[in-house]
Amino acid sequence: MKVLKCSILTVLTVLLLSVARGQDAPPAPYFLISEKVDKAAFPLLHTSAEVNIAGVVAEVLVTQVYYNGGAEPVEATYLFPGSTRAAIHALTMEVGDRRIKAQIRKKNEARTAYNQAKKAGKNAALLEQKRPNVFQMNVANIMPGDTIRVKLRYSELMVPEAGEYVFVYPTVVGPRYPGETPRPLWAANKWVQNPYLPAGKAPPGDWNIEICLNAGLPIEAIQCPSHETSISFTNPTTAEITLRPNARRAGNKDFILRYRLRGKAIESGVLSYEGEGESFFLAMVQPPERVEPVVMPAREYIFVLDVSGSMNGFPISVSKALFADLTGQLSARDRFNVMLFAGGSAFLSEQSLPVTPQNLDKAIQIINNKKGGGGTNMLAAIQKAMAHPKPEGFSRTFVLLTDGYVSVENQLFDYIRDHLGDANFFAFGIGKSVNRFLIEGIARVGMAESFVVTSEEEAPAVARRFRSYISSPVLTNIRARFEGIEVYDLVPENLPDLMADRPILLFGKYKGAPAGKIVLTGQTGKGSFRKVLDVGLSPPDGKNAALRQLWARHRLMTLSDYAEIRPGETLEDSITALGLQYNLLTKYTSFVAIDEIVRNKTGKFRSVAQPLPLPEGVPNSAISGIAEEEIEFIDQSIEEKTTIAVPRTSEPPAPPPPPPPVGEVCEIYKVVEEMPRFPGCEDHPDYSGRKACAKKALMEYIARNFRRTQGCDTVLGIIVVRFIVEKDGRITNVEVIRRLCPALDREAVRVVQAMPPWIPGKQRGKPVRVQFNLPVRVTE
Repeated sequence: MKVLKCSILTVLTVLLLSVARGQDAPPAPYFLISEKVDKAAFPLLHTSAEVNIAGVVAEVLVTQVYYNGGAEPVEATYLFPGSTRAAIHALTMEVGDRRIKAQIRKKNEARTAYNQAKKAGKNAALLEQKRPNVFQMNVANIMPGDTIRVKLRYSELMVPEAGEYVFVYPTVVGPRYPGETPRPLWAANKWVQNPYLPAGKAPPGDWNIEICLNAGLPIEAIQCPSHETSISFTNPTTAEITLRPNARRAGNKDFILRYRLRGKAIESGVLSYEGEGESFFLAMVQPPERVEPVVMPAREYIFVLDVSGSMNGFPISVSKALFADLTGQLSARDRFNVMLFAGGSAFLSEQSLPVTPQNLDKAIQIINNKKGGGGTNMLAAIQKAMAHPKPEGFSRTFVLLTDGYVSVENQLFDYIRDHLGDANFFAFGIGKSVNRFLIEGIARVGMAESFVVTSEEEAPAVARRFRSYISSPVLTNIRARFEGIEVYDLVPENLPDLMADRPILLFGKYKGAPAGKIVLTGQTGKGSFRKVLDVGLSPPDGKNAALRQLWARHRLMTLSDYAEIRPGETLEDSITALGLQYNLLTKYTSFVAIDEIVRNKTGKFRSVAQPLPLPEGVPNSAISGIAEEEIEFIDQSIEEKTTIAVPRTSEPPAPPPPPPPVGEVCEIYKVVEEMPRFPGCEDHPDYSGRKACAKKALMEYIARNFRRTQGCDTVLGIIVVRFIVEKDGRITNVEVIRRLCPALDREAVRVVQAMPPWIPGKQRGKPVRVQFNLPVRVTE
């Protein structure tokens, strides 16, 4: 039996130092040092969203207001999230009374034009896509005292599930773990290297959202579980939703609006639009009722749980509650296994286990004693999970629980698609601002469904939905036939099986008059399904102009999720052509707006990246916990009658503490009840005050004593120094565990060795030896 002899969570302090240039490590998020902050450090003054939902289409106007409160010209960079389904089709920049409309251009051409305008002293704005749900805005030459407004517009299709419509407006990009990023992609992933504020801290700007909901049918209920709002009805089909003033600083979690139509009705039928040279349609068909099977086939469930640093605290608590609810839905005929992963990974058992109360209780007991910490090597974990031996006679289902804070989404999609076989892969996003691109993408290539769980209270209902999806799909073998109408460029070309209670969606283009019929057929648990839509009953309407961008956006989603590329074209060619033709922001096309007036005649400016708040519930360890940890279970071969010893955790046991067993004493601790700290702050009356003061004093000491060295002038990155704080506070065993440049490495060791004695760490009231990792970021 393996026994964990000590905790493996390492507490780190991240410092930002201006000492050199260059980089020899993947870009990584970092904390902003409060001592370095001035009025120009937060150029984003205000963000607002005006949302108009008419029927099944949401039109959104986002306004970002930038202000320079400093004494020198500024270039602002702002990393912000968006919906994975958003079709961003317009951008304007307002400087005083001048309004400049942005042009859509190839990405490299747009970046070149922006850089030339920036160098020439002109105001310019550049909008780029980093991921389908992550975007970067650059605004050049914001002069002291200037206010510049940048406005972007996007359209989004509202698709109900189980009769409920959900509008999500993300407000913050969570920190991405860069550890598995392939070296050739470091430059492309530079956006990951963004400053963050400590947990609970918010930037000085605010945000607001106003929604006009015109459902077209009577509204039965509206709720906003994420924020405090005011809801007023104009009539039975129309409502206005506004954010209450005290919620306008809560730009650190997704805004979520849910609503239902009376009688659980949904929009169903055909929408059409005649454009210049092309005509578009969207068919939406309400699915049949789900039929529960009499007998469920036996399944093997492999649960893959993220226990990395970003999951510590609130997210991992939600995961534990959800895991208990999910496993409570399993059948006695099923089998299950659990993998925990962070920097490393491990299975609960070498073989999948029978679903018995004893085995489930043992698994839940072990998981409940696990805290989050370390990196997020998700790709390695999923590779290991999918290679796990499969028992004969069982259908296999993978279930991933994570916040999705990684930067290897495409690598994950590729691997799952190529190794899925006849399994399916469900993905659960855990938290209040998850990476929905990853969660939705894994479910898409895994031939399954995605879920987002923002609280423990939501877990039981989500688990029931999961079980219903597993039990039987709503509709299979779906086919579309067209009578009396010529159609082309259908999206998707092949309709997938429908697992969730959501409408069948089919985009396309048509030629000639909008007449004829669309016939949809499929198989349900009761037999055949057939639905006929009369295209002529819904004549083209100029109000449906968004269909043009929405068709292109859904086509882009198909392309980015692998394949369907026409012969002779590359993926980049196809995406670029769509972006330029339909005026859409894509991976390879960007918006650029340039004011031709030269305002910064000196050509000098300061580049400032807008610091982001950590998403609500995400701890500092999402950034500071970069040390990888090994995941181990006490017993690797649990059987039905095995008695399991619960692993020791970093929390102190209830008094009186039992004496440590022989062989389990850990001489050097990595986490203790009272961590060691830099000296000079003992006058503070409470521990939290002393801790905050010590962190600040440590930052000041490093910044004051770290010296520039010759031979490393072009190097930028992170040095991680490990040392031990002895029982008397002395610093010993100083070593570099993440190297950057020899001269800088030696300087980091010198500075740490010269530190005064620390206040020692304590466990059960007694001083102990504690290992400490100190990352030092070297930047401009």
